[in-house]
Amino acid sequence: MPILQPIVNLAELLYQKGITDVIVSPGSRSAPLTLAVARHPKLRVRVIADERSAGFIALGLAQQRIVNGQPKPVAIICTSGSAVYNLAPAVAEAYFQEIPLVLLTADRPREWVQQQDGQTIFQAGIFGSHVKRSYDLPADYSHPDARWYIERSVNEALNLSGLTPLGPVHINVPLREPFYPKEGEHFRYEPVRVIDQVLVTQELPAETWHQLLSEWEGAERKLIAVGQLPYHPKLTEVLQKISEELAVPVVGEIISNQHQNQLFITQSDTFLSSVAGEDFLEELRPDLLLTCGQSFLARNLKTFLRKYPARQHWHIQPSADRLVDSFQSLTKLIPTDPLYFFGKLFADLDYQRFLQGEEEPEENEYLERWQMADRRAGKLVQETLQPAEPFTEWAAVQTILDAVPPHSVLHLANSMPVRYANLCGIRADQHIAVSANRGTSGIDGCLSTAVGAALATDQLVTLFIGDVAFFYDRNALWNSYVPANLRIVLFNNQGGHIFRMIDGPAQQPELETYFETEQPLTGRTTAEEAGIGYRSSHGRAELQLALADFFTPGSKARLLEVFTDKRVNATAFQQYKDKVKRLFGGV
Repeated sequence: MPILQPIVNLAELLYQKGITDVIVSPGSRSAPLTLAVARHPKLRVRVIADERSAGFIALGLAQQRIVNGQPKPVAIICTSGSAVYNLAPAVAEAYFQEIPLVLLTADRPREWVQQQDGQTIFQAGIFGSHVKRSYDLPADYSHPDARWYIERSVNEALNLSGLTPLGPVHINVPLREPFYPKEGEHFRYEPVRVIDQVLVTQELPAETWHQLLSEWEGAERKLIAVGQLPYHPKLTEVLQKISEELAVPVVGEIISNQHQNQLFITQSDTFLSSVAGEDFLEELRPDLLLTCGQSFLARNLKTFLRKYPARQHWHIQPSADRLVDSFQSLTKLIPTDPLYFFGKLFADLDYQRFLQGEEEPEENEYLERWQMADRRAGKLVQETLQPAEPFTEWAAVQTILDAVPPHSVLHLANSMPVRYANLCGIRADQHIAVSANRGTSGIDGCLSTAVGAALATDQLVTLFIGDVAFFYDRNALWNSYVPANLRIVLFNNQGGHIFRMIDGPAQQPELETYFETEQPLTGRTTAEEAGIGYRSSHGRAELQLALADFFTPGSKARLLEVFTDKRVNATAFQQYKDKVKRLFGGV
């Protein structure tokens, strides 16, 4: 048996546990891992030179697999030393967004740490609390127990990554030389022992349901708020029935994939502004708040639910391993799948209504308050965006959102693109699946994540991204895998536009130098170097012309760069906020 046979077997175990995609960043110390996966006939291996980008591309792949109903981890391999640290931003995002990744980091044997040997740092446990668990494999395989330990540890790691809550796991792999196979030496993938973990369905006992239904009936004003979730049409269908037939407001955001359908509340960030009158906000306070999903995007919604807390707050999440109390009002954690919970809730309540002869949809003044405010806010947003001039970044976002093809995927980079898109909203009949890196909400890796998502689907994937985030992550296009189904919309206002929207930095004389980080770059050269199509626009007419064929299928990815004036953008946004104050401030 070759001295590194356990590493060869590790690749086979990845495959046997359902992993099909591996991202590799080149390196010497990681050669045994790289060759083991590269020579495996059933693994799809892609080489991404920049480890930071590689981590986010893997995250995008895994993220899209969840949307596609295939929540299997994606593996990442990198060499030892500082290369490992470059995975950290993607690892943190994956942890808080609950995305399954398997990090295989090559290392030198432990005795060589701090001995002035190259590419050697403290790698065991390097990701700290941002992984579900870390494993440090032995460097010597001579004893049978070592091989048993490796096989057992890798099985445990792969099982753990795929258990709810999903997340990254780290397997540190110390390797001794020689680790390159000799000429003519062939790898043999031996049968491996697969240890599966049985999944247990978390259904609530009957007595628990009786108590919940009793508390539900005892609450007059009920509100459902959905945080970030993958696109899930069946959950949306259930929530729509609850809103329509039980007269319960459902607050959705663009990242929750609960889109505009004449029922859901999607403009809360406008009418829950801090300028709104206290009496108006008090009338919207729920007696019972039900939440599910991960983080919420809209600051105004979060502020409202903290300042006007519900008397009871139930949070529904698939596991009980962490207590999420975002609004500081939690009274009940319900560890079960949201689709199961809301589906059973509606079925039980609907049956009760049937027994009581209540066939017609309920009428509820509380729901009417929310929906009226939502309609007024939506009308204000449309009026703000309707004038032909001035042409702003926000108006460009609305124009392009209207043109995004149905049944496609939309990625929203952090900073202003995700906020503008949330203010605009998406119609439910567009059937667009929205993703965003809101686990840590950083701008790093947004482009790479979209590249990874496009690699995982045949659907069109569109990315909205600002110029700072784009240039920060342009190594995402430094590979030979940029897929033809990727469409990048680059909003270029020559700096960190968001800081003009925030009262603090906007009033500082150091704004342009120390906050906005002005830059003169355009995406044209990057597009040319990456071999992707390029168009640009400087106004509404040019944008409409560019959109005519931007989304049509083609043989290569495309980049559309939309130039706007940051000062005009800031002025127009301030005018919008003034309108909000006039419309809702005196309510």
